[in-house]
Amino acid sequence: MPMKGSGEGELTVIDEFDGGVGWIAYPDETMRRASHAVESDGELWVLDPVDVDGLDDLLAEYAPVGGVAVLLDRHKRDAAAIAERHGVSVFVPEWMGGVVDDIDAPTERFSDELAGFSVRRLVDNPFWQEAALFDGETLVVPEALGTVDYFRTASEDLGVHPMLRPVPPKCLKEYDPERLLVGHGEGVLDAPAAAIQAAVDGARKGTLPLYAKNLAGLVGLR
Repeated sequence: MPMKGSGEGELTVIDEFDGGVGWIAYPDETMRRASHAVESDGELWVLDPVDVDGLDDLLAEYAPVGGVAVLLDRHKRDAAAIAERHGVSVFVPEWMGGVVDDIDAPTERFSDELAGFSVRRLVDNPFWQEAALFDGETLVVPEALGTVDYFRTASEDLGVHPMLRPVPPKCLKEYDPERLLVGHGEGVLDAPAAAIQAAVDGARKGTLPLYAKNLAGLVGLR
């Protein structure tokens, strides 16, 4: 199973809810890169997308596309191609660095709001820049939290990213969303606030077990 799929994908719909949807373009890849589109202010906002055949038909079931947003400096993914097809810009946080230089499409900057979403500067350092979005119902966390296997210990359903576990993002416990969408794996649509609290509170304790689990996977011991 490859870490990251390429070539012809297979559109797999996840995280369906009123006004939004998620998809995984390469369901067999280890990273399970999840993309989302959420309606806000009468438009559809496409978030950290991976392109795949059939995507435009899926998006056509919702409001017209208002823009494509990149929420993590490593997640330019296929933002430019999708934005170009829909005649919109790629939106990037104003404090996010060089990712804009690599996007071959018109870009616009945003700060603490984006089309009805409040924007949180979740991680901002030379190695990692990440923004979270919240519209009062849907919380989007592109990297700090995930449900994919290598984010989670054996006892966890939602986990903090392995590299953030020593200093987990405690600010995420402030949110009480109806749903949590993540950038790797399916989202949490049932009791997300409790899942977030458990993931953040247990992050440090689970650091060594998760590292051991992932190392065992790399060397073929599980």
